[in-house]
Amino acid sequence: MRFVIVTGMSGGGKSTTMKMLEDMGFYCVDNLPIPLVDTFFKLICRPGSEITKVALGLDARADENMEEILDVLHGLKNEGYSYEIIFMEASDMTLVRRYKESRRLHPLAQTGSQRVEDGIRKERMILEKVKKEADYIFDTSKLLTRNLKEELDKIFVTGEGYNSLMVNVMSFGFKKGIPVDADLVFDVRFLPNPFYVDELKPLTGNDDEVKDYVMSFAECSLFLDKLEDMLKFLIPGYVKEGKNQLVVAIGCTGGQHRSVAIANMLYERMRGVGNYGLSLSHRDIPK
Repeated sequence: MRFVIVTGMSGGGKSTTMKMLEDMGFYCVDNLPIPLVDTFFKLICRPGSEITKVALGLDARADENMEEILDVLHGLKNEGYSYEIIFMEASDMTLVRRYKESRRLHPLAQTGSQRVEDGIRKERMILEKVKKEADYIFDTSKLLTRNLKEELDKIFVTGEGYNSLMVNVMSFGFKKGIPVDADLVFDVRFLPNPFYVDELKPLTGNDDEVKDYVMSFAECSLFLDKLEDMLKFLIPGYVKEGKNQLVVAIGCTGGQHRSVAIANMLYERMRGVGNYGLSLSHRDIPK
């Protein structure tokens, strides 16, 4: 029996995760009252049960005293039962934006005097201890739905490891400012600018012509080799310290050519190498 608890911040992607787990063959139950969890767990795990994979969704809306669920789970563990906890996370800025776009009220900020930010702050406090015990933490601030599915597949389908670290390789242009959430920033303006080559100017680093131009300079390959080597050294340390998200920002002047090409190539080099999540984004390329 594989029993998975899915919880986390409202707007963090819990419902999406539950749907994905259901597609993977999990029997999914959402927002079961906490006092019923113990009974539900034991009923599902009875000998002869045809159900082998269960996902239980829990959030602060079901019961604000989420610490009770830890007492229940610890009791089950002491009786020999096993479970895994998935915690869905996102930055405050991302959560506020999602609620604004959906025009919904935050479940913990229902009164007219409370703002979305108040609900988010309250929910973080309620879920703090649950998050500390999570086996997998997904920060969906910059995580595309397809990337989330890939990471869930690694854990629950192919059985690969996952260290709850999501690495986002991002390109950007310095003229629009450094990304506020960047952890590591690398300036590739030392490379010749394709913008000044007439036939390359209207293109972006996603085009082979620009990529080939950038790669034609020996400094480019050397830079990528050194950057890849440094990240392979740093990432295990971030995992050890419990970091959930690492934003590697690659910048050039406008965020259209060099940074995009370098970010794409770095992403391809790191893809499938470590047991961490990996995503790619281009901040200043029109979507």
